[in-house]
Amino acid sequence: MSVVLSDEEFAEPAFRARAAQRLHPDLPPAASDLSLPALRSDDDLNRRLGLTPMVPDETRLAAVLVPLVTRPDGLHMILTQRTEHLPNHAGQVAFPGGKVDGTDAGPVAAALRETHEETGIAPDFVEVLGFLDVYQTRTGFRIVPVVSLVRPGFVLRPEPGEVAEIFEVPISFLMREENHERHSRIWQGHERFFHAMPYDGHYIWGATAGMIRNMYERMYGD
Repeated sequence: MSVVLSDEEFAEPAFRARAAQRLHPDLPPAASDLSLPALRSDDDLNRRLGLTPMVPDETRLAAVLVPLVTRPDGLHMILTQRTEHLPNHAGQVAFPGGKVDGTDAGPVAAALRETHEETGIAPDFVEVLGFLDVYQTRTGFRIVPVVSLVRPGFVLRPEPGEVAEIFEVPISFLMREENHERHSRIWQGHERFFHAMPYDGHYIWGATAGMIRNMYERMYGD
């Protein structure tokens, strides 16, 4: 049974209080040591398939910002729709972010840099609150989700080569379990399940939905 939550639970003060108690305050070990297993992955709903384990040697470290901005009805999550020509996850809904480069001071710096490049949101508008569990994708990325508050007043400038659209979703929708759907597709002869959260014409699924599900379980689950 899901927890019944009032609208006040999705406002900034209540979210801050929960974040201080329930998020990782520091980078999880799996963010720096790729030989350690990630706690969350694309395989979360498909353990029964006995899929071949994802190989750390083939994994690239990445970081995404989970950006939340205060609106009159509570916090909203900022998401992007990727352009259709990208080599990875083309056309999908995603958090702003990308690979951690050698010039980055770490995952947080990478998430802030990529967010600025992709959306125009400058780092000085962002307050980092903590981290979700590290997430492993089957496309070879070890993702560090950086949960942050974004101060209103920023100007959005989508990077046309990567971002087709920037939009917001109230966390009062995303953090309610009844809005978490379980969809499936046939993959290599097996029915493979994944989280999905369709909202206002946007199809949120895959790794993005998996990280949102992790945020719900850490922040608002039983």
